[in-house]
Amino acid sequence: MNLMYFFLGWFFFATGAVGTVLPVLPTTPFMLLALWCFSKSSKRFHNWLYQHPFFGPALQQWSENRVIPFSAKLMSVTMMTASFIYLAFFRELALVFLLPVASIMLYGIWFILSKPSRPDA
Repeated sequence: MNLMYFFLGWFFFATGAVGTVLPVLPTTPFMLLALWCFSKSSKRFHNWLYQHPFFGPALQQWSENRVIPFSAKLMSVTMMTASFIYLAFFRELALVFLLPVASIMLYGIWFILSKPSRPDA
């Protein structure tokens, strides 16, 4: 067992779990990272996370079909937009900070919206 990947898997899992209650942290990307780390370190925990009743379905949809459910797309785009509006209009941040943040968020939105919402029939 590779301990570095094992501990990173638990770190990403914990971060993703916190993301289920804090809207500023995305859950699924951290769970995907945790799943990948567990695949490198522990078959047992990889299978546990992949079959998890709450986190498993989204991981399975992504793994098998590269699908992002519409509800996840809506939540992601809404939270990124709200976060950027907050940063741009309610915080006194320099443009040198806002432009890279906007670029990263726009890329994230493009990536999310470019994926199918349902598996092909």
